Amino acid sequence: MQDKPLVIVISGPSGVGKDATIASMKKSGARFHYVVTATTRVRREGETDGTDYYFLSPTDFENKIRADEFLEYAEVYGNYYGVLKKEVELALNKGEDVIIKVDVQGARTLKKKIPEAVFIFLVPPSIEELAERLTNRNSDSQKDVETRLGKAAEEMKMIEMFDYRVINYRDDLSRTTDLVKAIVKAEKCKVVQRDIKL
Repeated sequence: MQDKPLVIVISGPSGVGKDATIASMKKSGARFHYVVTATTRVRREGETDGTDYYFLSPTDFENKIRADEFLEYAEVYGNYYGVLKKEVELALNKGEDVIIKVDVQGARTLKKKIPEAVFIFLVPPSIEELAERLTNRNSDSQKDVETRLGKAAEEMKMIEMFDYRVINYRDDLSRTTDLVKAIVKAEKCKVVQRDIKL
């Protein structure tokens, strides 16, 4: 009996460590198809186009919206972010488990479009630590940090939309990675497996 491929959606408030979790999973050798998000935001130092994000101009992004090429997209803090349908479809057709990293707004959209996906909510140990992470990131102004913290408090109220909650400790990414892998393993052991339809 062959396992059906899964779509795993990893979400959580800004600054909780979604990117760091994905990087840790890749480093651990976890075999998934990691979806690359398209965005119109400015590339940060050290980021690579096609690896970290697909960096698109606003015009290119809007053309893809009109062509219905996104599984989900949203405008967040003045920039577009989106998940391209084709990338997810190709991976599932090859029998690969897919990991999609989105903000909470994106997760809500995906919950409607792919209800059989596995939804994992990353949470910080405390709001104080989340504030510290956002401040130490040095990529946002103090006003932006305050805006993100206000939004994070609202996003935390949406936790019941998710299947699993994983506390992401700043100094223990391997623990977060192990928990995500354990969730996937448990899902694969279910008698009735999730059947993903796009």
